[in-house]
Amino acid sequence: MKIGVLALQGGVSEHVSATLGAARKLGIQCDVVQVRTKEDLGGLDALIIPGGESTVLHKLCEREGIFTELKGVRNIFGTCAGAIMLAKTIRHAEAGQKTLGVMDIEMGRNAYGRQAESFEETLNTRLGQVHAVFIRAPRILGTGSGVAVLAERNGEAVACEQERDGCFLLATCFHPELATTAFHEYFLRRLLR
Repeated sequence: MKIGVLALQGGVSEHVSATLGAARKLGIQCDVVQVRTKEDLGGLDALIIPGGESTVLHKLCEREGIFTELKGVRNIFGTCAGAIMLAKTIRHAEAGQKTLGVMDIEMGRNAYGRQAESFEETLNTRLGQVHAVFIRAPRILGTGSGVAVLAERNGEAVACEQERDGCFLLATCFHPELATTAFHEYFLRRLLR
């Protein structure tokens, strides 16, 4: 299995480590590559889009000429700003901001507040109890009929998945790579189906 981690900003090394740790726990062979160019996208089974700043992430992908090509990756896991990149709709978008528009979710940018309002919390999820780190986190404001919620906080979805047309999409508002491999393990297991 070959997994790419978009390496333009955000917790790239943390996602690489979490993915390799998840593969070890599952006992599967997995190569993880850092994606910066069109060539790096070749032969990927899946892509992880780390957090960062969603408007900057869009601009960096455009600058590197890979924004359109990202839509061709069939399996994508987006965390924080990466989840915004997956969404069909974003509220409070910057002028000209684009997303890949591949997942039937509506996201609200910086919905929990500024950097100073970042927080950590233990969540009960469909994957078990996990420690979640929310950093300038977005909110999932709405989900389409094909989207399943994996975790909630105060009655609001903070992690969800969608499988459609042979593609698997996973989105979290928080940064699982900072505290657990549970979501990376889940992502890899879904790819093996």
